[in-house]
Amino acid sequence: MSWFFLLLLALSVAVLIAAEWPRLVRRAGPLSRKQRQRAKRKEQWTVFSSSESDDFAASVERDLAQLPTVEERNPKR
Repeated sequence: MSWFFLLLLALSVAVLIAAEWPRLVRRAGPLSRKQRQRAKRKEQWTVFSSSESDDFAASVERDLAQLPTVEERNPKR
């Protein structure tokens, strides 16, 4: 009977490994080092907020206000 239990144990370990294989590969696979290095580089990035976006929006509004418009002579009803 002990060989039967060893066989069941081996099969259960094999099923567990097969089920967790994608996560194991992500964690210890060949691409994991590159991903960890990229994550470390991204942690060092900083976001700067400036008034450049406000200046840009204001300039776009000015440009749109200066565009010539054409009014329809016969509006469709």
